[in-house]
Amino acid sequence: MSDLSLYTHYTSLELRRHDHGVLEIVMSGAGTNKSELATVDANMHRELADIWRDIDRDSDTRVVLIRGEGKGFSGGGGLGLVEQMASDFEVRVGLARGAGPRYNAINCSKPIVSAIHGPAVGAGLVAGLLADILIAAKTARIIDGHTRLGVAAGDHAAIVWPLLCGMVKAKYYLLLCEPVSGAEAERIGLVSLAVDESELMPKAIEVANRLAQGSQTAIRWTKYALNNWLRTAGPAFDTSLALEFMGFSGLDMQEGIKSLRERCAPDFPGGSAVLDPHRLICGFSHSYSQNQGESLMTDTPGGTPPFGSIPGMSGFPQGDMMEKMCDMRS
Repeated sequence: MSDLSLYTHYTSLELRRHDHGVLEIVMSGAGTNKSELATVDANMHRELADIWRDIDRDSDTRVVLIRGEGKGFSGGGGLGLVEQMASDFEVRVGLARGAGPRYNAINCSKPIVSAIHGPAVGAGLVAGLLADILIAAKTARIIDGHTRLGVAAGDHAAIVWPLLCGMVKAKYYLLLCEPVSGAEAERIGLVSLAVDESELMPKAIEVANRLAQGSQTAIRWTKYALNNWLRTAGPAFDTSLALEFMGFSGLDMQEGIKSLRERCAPDFPGGSAVLDPHRLICGFSHSYSQNQGESLMTDTPGGTPPFGSIPGMSGFPQGDMMEKMCDMRS
């Protein structure tokens, strides 16, 4: 097995090579030793976005196996990072730019297997649910976590949950922030397979080895074609990400953080301060167009003007909408 010199700059992710070209990624992170759950800080957030490009360049890797360390797959974003995002605009902008490379995992040519055990929450869960084959322990607890915190379920949720388990199930679990067991996740189609926890890693390694020993051309080209379903959901991803990051500066976010600190149920303010997202997005587009001396209102469904029609945004690659919006700020 070859060395790992290509990955020496990764500090929050541990990498191990196995036979047949299987590369194992272990999410350890700063919080593992204290809580026995990997929590995602700014560095791990960046590494989880960047590593897929390096894997594509790694001729010794055929398949990736990603898992968490300790009691579960991921404890989500660290509370310190969440508080920084709520209070510091520049931190939000930096992480928004790092969220666009979710497409890096989708576009990675190598097949990805995730092995999910214990709690799988928030930012770390992204890596698990964007895998190509998802294997969960029956006792795993999958929780998106966004709405409990007081922000929109952006990031990966809007593009992958409806495709995996259907829109009505996605709305139920995302709007209510309901946990999903591994067994239930298999039943509704959120994961590929659920097994006893003692069988999780043996099964994940078995699947990874089968992929590694199969026709790489056939497997990679099939993955590319299938992932066009995710690429076509790009506008939904962009919108959800923009709404999520706008929510980080809101009162609900402050209440969400407070409730987590105090370990109590949140008391979200609600009321007239809640913005209708349709008016918010449509209003942004229309007011911007008026400033340019032209109207962007079109006959698109619901009367919502496409972001691609906004001057300066036409032709922008998917995932860059939030960055462009930030660059347009006064």
